[in-house]
Amino acid sequence: MKEVTEMVVKLMAASARTAPKAGGKDFLEIIVITKEEDLKKIADAMKGYAPKSTNEAYWLRDASNIENSQALLLVGLSKPVTAGYDCGACGYPTCGEFAKNRQMKDKEMGYTGPHCVMRMIDIGVALASAAKTASIHNVDNRVQQRVGAAARAIGLIKGEVILGIPVSITGKSIYYDRQTPVKH
Repeated sequence: MKEVTEMVVKLMAASARTAPKAGGKDFLEIIVITKEEDLKKIADAMKGYAPKSTNEAYWLRDASNIENSQALLLVGLSKPVTAGYDCGACGYPTCGEFAKNRQMKDKEMGYTGPHCVMRMIDIGVALASAAKTASIHNVDNRVQQRVGAAARAIGLIKGEVILGIPVSITGKSIYYDRQTPVKH
């Protein structure tokens, strides 16, 4: 099953790469993780951050998912510029004003921001396309935010905003009916 997950996660990467993007400009960084030691590093980073978060139980639950996955797709926004649509969804009337006035911030176990909404949509479309590919091949998967933050924090991917899709083949999906540890 490991070989199948590795093949499918590569097909997922192709789906993410070819997904439609605003203005036809690609600012996505796409990484395939198949080594158990890399998955463990990410899970360990998630566990290490958990006590610092107000959502400790969810970090631990998601870390368990990563430990039990056979592969992982990471999709990140890399060196993005605005889409040039002047849509106003960022809170500024024009893309030029947004680019000029935004004050970038970086979170310890999170992302930089703010970013152009159209570039955030690019990530969403790429992730949805990749998840669809996994589903077509009957490989269990789940889009996760925390895994991307951890992979970024330990330097496995450099993007500004990263999400991931772990994949697994077992008799029952490990990503649903997940038990969230009770915080004591």
